[in-house]
Amino acid sequence: MLETTRTYRAKIVNHQQVSDDLGDCGYSASKLWNVARYHSQQEWDDTGEIPSEADLKRELKDHERYSDLHSQSSQRVLEELAESFNGWFKKRKNGDTDANPPGYRKRGDKHPRSTVTWKQNGIKHDSKHNKLRLSKGFNLKNHRSDFILTEYETRPDVTVENIQQVRAVWDGDRWELHLVCKVEIPVEDAPGDNTAGIDLGIKNYLAIAYDDGDAELYPGNVLKQDKHYFTRDEYDTEGENGPSRRALRARQKLSRRKDHFLHALAKHIVEQCIDHAVGRMAVGDLSKIREEENGDSRNWGKCGNKKLHGWEFDRFTTLLEYKAEEHGILVDRKSERDTSKTCSCCGRKREASRVERGLYVCESWGATMNADVNGAVNIRRKITQNPPTGDMSNGRLARPVAYLFNQTSGRFAPSEQVGCEP
Repeated sequence: MLETTRTYRAKIVNHQQVSDDLGDCGYSASKLWNVARYHSQQEWDDTGEIPSEADLKRELKDHERYSDLHSQSSQRVLEELAESFNGWFKKRKNGDTDANPPGYRKRGDKHPRSTVTWKQNGIKHDSKHNKLRLSKGFNLKNHRSDFILTEYETRPDVTVENIQQVRAVWDGDRWELHLVCKVEIPVEDAPGDNTAGIDLGIKNYLAIAYDDGDAELYPGNVLKQDKHYFTRDEYDTEGENGPSRRALRARQKLSRRKDHFLHALAKHIVEQCIDHAVGRMAVGDLSKIREEENGDSRNWGKCGNKKLHGWEFDRFTTLLEYKAEEHGILVDRKSERDTSKTCSCCGRKREASRVERGLYVCESWGATMNADVNGAVNIRRKITQNPPTGDMSNGRLARPVAYLFNQTSGRFAPSEQVGCEP
């Protein structure tokens, strides 16, 4: 059995009765965020450093706004702010001059409703009647009861047990609950002993090479189109009081569409690996991609840095790992260093061998390959030195099967099939 977590979305059945209490908590979370944001700015202005998560908790634990929420809920607000500042600080160090620090949560004279998180100490679950008691902070207890009693409803196939966290999320019109549960999943036997290598990229989000000689490309054009559409000037409006309501909705929709793409891609890759009897796959580990060999920050240029920092390779790999584990497939993260420069046929490394239009040419071997597929083959060889068992001709390597994401079906299919659909 595999022990992991799953997040289930739940509708609040008694929304009218609890919306005011949840609203009070959401507003309080925004106020606490703003207090911590101001404190962090003062620290940055005085020292050039940002306070750590532990520093924020120590400095603000006695603040009035901290006592509006259950202590663990307040801690989570401060943790999120620290994570946001750390992400901005890393981008700044890596040369992304366009990166902005986290802003204040305020719109005019009003505070928006922030997501509120309850951890286990603030939750009591009545699984028999689908009810949750969510604790309030000391300040809010004085006005009504000590807790918010929510009745929820999930999909018929979902069993809610072992709740680790509850998040109340405002979608612009109403609240919904995200229930984070610990679950045990039966692990299947590995589909086989074959291997696969995955090269992650920006133009082609993913290239995969199997040891039977098959190779596939997964372009990221849908993500680029979505980002371009939902960050247009009419959507991406932001003033002194933060993003507009329309901008917030556009960002939420963009985030949901990206989530669906990544989940669908991870699921599809696992299905393809099962069909190819893959028991182990190697994925390029890009955790050091922002660094030079000497440890200095790598500057990809203004445009390159923006693309790189929006590239959620770690999140996708994490999704792939847990989906693969359910089917007994092991995922190894391997360094991608030099895999794009090395010929997968002869092993020679040449900087100039990668030519335009994504082709890799090895004159000494007489091979012409898709550059991303060449990288995927080299990554596969990080876990096995066995040569491919199938056809490795120039035509097969240079023109792999391309799979496109169909937004209507929400699934991936070969490009010729997607192109023929209405």
